Amino acid sequence: MIKKTILTFAFLTILNSFYGSTDRLGSATTTGAAWTDDYSLLREGDYEISVYDDLIRRISETEGHDWRLMSAIAYHESRFTPDLTSRSGARGMMQIMPSVARQFDIPTERITDLRTNIWLANKLMSKIATTLRIPDSVPERDRMSIVLASYNGGIGHVNDARRLARLHGEDPNSWEVVARYLTLKAEPEYYENEVVECGRFTGSRQTLAYVDDVIGRYDKYCRIAAR
Repeated sequence: MIKKTILTFAFLTILNSFYGSTDRLGSATTTGAAWTDDYSLLREGDYEISVYDDLIRRISETEGHDWRLMSAIAYHESRFTPDLTSRSGARGMMQIMPSVARQFDIPTERITDLRTNIWLANKLMSKIATTLRIPDSVPERDRMSIVLASYNGGIGHVNDARRLARLHGEDPNSWEVVARYLTLKAEPEYYENEVVECGRFTGSRQTLAYVDDVIGRYDKYCRIAAR
């Protein structure tokens, strides 16, 4: 009996050191979101996309987003790695910047909390969609692409591209058009135009690849997992 107790204690100690404390994962509390229900990492064979399926689904559905899209973002950003920190300072599974946490009154030290990290990504996606004010009549794939481009490259640059599109008589809600003007924003003829507010943009190749990759993975996840 004593031997069994010792082995159990040792196992729990190793588990907590690997995944983090149960307080960190099981009862994260943030301004505007309180997660009091427990969850556990799914075992192989019990999940469709990742061991975090239940958690991502629960938070994303609460915030009004497709959990499969949020999973596709998580894969691209970190390969589902909760404790990743990039050279630019982005943190956690969804690679959230401290500036984003501040927008939602979340202390910087909370960013790496797994629930908080996923919640912040969902809140950011909602804020982007609201700020863009894309009409309901716009095809969902165009809407999704423009929102993802904003998530990756910054909403300021995306709105600049949309303003340039309007200026030249083109559709600011077409992803094909917006993507072209994002690329053109690297040229003085375009980024020096008076309608441009955020200046030169040199990250179009990365942003366009990001959109293609996330949407491609989202399509794959839609084929293997139900909403």
